[in-house]
Amino acid sequence: MEKKVPMRTCIACRNEKPKRELIRVVKFGDEIKLDLTGKANGRGAYLCNDRNCIEKLKKGRLLNRAFSCQVADETYDKIVEEFLGNKD
Repeated sequence: MEKKVPMRTCIACRNEKPKRELIRVVKFGDEIKLDLTGKANGRGAYLCNDRNCIEKLKKGRLLNRAFSCQVADETYDKIVEEFLGNKD
């Protein structure tokens, strides 16, 4: 019997992909950060490992809706910076 692959939806492009292909952004308490392990505690939202989705995230302020709270511009900047730093 085949093992079921967990699927998640990207909050930017709304495409459903296997969990391992996506990057998790996690909110734990007041802190919001990238979760590269996929195992950090907190509420998670998923993004494609793609520059277009990261740009949509900031432009559309998508974490506000995903986490039902106001997310500061600095937090978006930090996430974009972390993402671009991990792409190299």
